Amino acid sequence: MLNANKGAAGALDGKGLRIGIVQARFNDDITGALATACLAELSALGVADADIDHVFVPGALEVPVALQAFAERGGYQALIALGCIIRGETYHFELVANESGAGVSRVALDYRIPIANAIITTENLAQAVARQTDKGRDAARVAVEMAQLLAQMS
Repeated sequence: MLNANKGAAGALDGKGLRIGIVQARFNDDITGALATACLAELSALGVADADIDHVFVPGALEVPVALQAFAERGGYQALIALGCIIRGETYHFELVANESGAGVSRVALDYRIPIANAIITTENLAQAVARQTDKGRDAARVAVEMAQLLAQMS
């Protein structure tokens, strides 16, 4: 029988998990802070540095193709998408936010691999700064929890 509460906060254990991280460079102050928080949390959860592959892409629209490359390579129990999209004065914000989100979800479903999507979308820089640490930490926790859940369901 599956234990639906296994992924509860105190039960997360990342030991032995291999995680791939794709980080967008656009808005790099924010994405760098997301990555720092994410990597610290993965370490706190027991994921070994040697079991983390971390790559960079230009922006949020390029994140899904790098996630797909990780998924095709295989051997990962979870992936993490890091990026930051801040609303501007044009429709471009909606396009980038919608397409990057859809691409991340498509890779997760097509390859049946959990992807913690921490491509944050905000109205302004202040909102992004306010979210960067928590969202980075959350991404690590989601990746570990979902990797545990899928392993349990296999």
